[in-house]
Amino acid sequence: MSQPKPGSVHHDRAYFDHAATSPLRPEALEAMTGDVPGNPGAIHGSGRAARALLEDAREEIANLLGVAPLEIVFTSGGTESDMLAVMGAVRDRHALVSAVEHPAVGGLTSPWLLGQRCELLPVDHAGRVDPTDVGAHSGSLDVVSVMAVNNETGVCQPISQVAEAAHRAGALMHTDAVQALGHIPVDLDAWGADLASFSAHKIGGPVGIGALWVKRGVDVHPVSPGGGQQYGIRSGTQTVALARGFAAALQACIDEFATMTARWRSLRQRIIAWCQQQPGVTVDDAPMTSPSIIHLSIAGARGTDIVMLADRDGIDLSAGSACHAGVSRPSPTMLAMGRTDDVASSGVRISMGYTTTNSDIDRLLTVLPVAINKASGAR
Repeated sequence: MSQPKPGSVHHDRAYFDHAATSPLRPEALEAMTGDVPGNPGAIHGSGRAARALLEDAREEIANLLGVAPLEIVFTSGGTESDMLAVMGAVRDRHALVSAVEHPAVGGLTSPWLLGQRCELLPVDHAGRVDPTDVGAHSGSLDVVSVMAVNNETGVCQPISQVAEAAHRAGALMHTDAVQALGHIPVDLDAWGADLASFSAHKIGGPVGIGALWVKRGVDVHPVSPGGGQQYGIRSGTQTVALARGFAAALQACIDEFATMTARWRSLRQRIIAWCQQQPGVTVDDAPMTSPSIIHLSIAGARGTDIVMLADRDGIDLSAGSACHAGVSRPSPTMLAMGRTDDVASSGVRISMGYTTTNSDIDRLLTVLPVAINKASGAR
């Protein structure tokens, strides 16, 4: 089990943006070292050696996920996995995606992608879908996509119920499980999903590799041309070192799952207890939420201001989703949850990972109230 380093990512900072990316685990770095010169698609000796290492990594990841190796398609990350799953599953009908999806899925409503063939499934005030709403689209769907854990709020969706509703409606079920892996139990069989997306760097693996799980018998067509690698679903030369790093990170993640989730729950309760004593600070929670993510709405402040002020004191936070970082605008996720523009602009995401310590929380709870007070006065 990897040991967290005091001070998280840098000795002089406390890092609370693991939902954006988590620092590379030493196990993953070690697995990626060594020269692998061959192209795993080649038939010569170096190619066969590379292929063996690649398939070992695929098998290890599959075993840890409880699926078959032939069901794992390596991609460049969660974004590509999401896009490939939904666009690759759409045929003559429509895709139905929740209104709080990652932009990799929600962005498919763009006219140059699926456009009007991609419909939105609304969410309630807590950000959860109602599975019964899927039935209204029965007969018109090819695929339903609902993320297991929201990347901004940490809210968990009722995936198994959504999958049942999708299947009754004659559609496949895809879930973006990027924020779920390593943070909540992932049981693809119990979920009843047909497709699931994963990303290595969210669990301390390398940036640049992810996976799409395609249940045996499910037909996903390619969305780009190429050499026909990975059963013709996703072409391109596969990176052996990244696959090995992904497998090592996932193994470490699974090994320490019980310990880490217990730690996150304890640290999360510390933060929530503090929030409950602060006027104007609301925890955007739900009946089921990831133990490693806390989303706050700060009355009278902009989330980006709080992030910048905390940054000056060595705290790394996020104003909502990292995929919208640097853009000062209301969060589409919070707007979909019925918040006003002001409230949807006031969000701050605190996300923890394997390096997070009690000392980090001490520092956060010292810096955060100062940042909030300054940000509230600046608006």
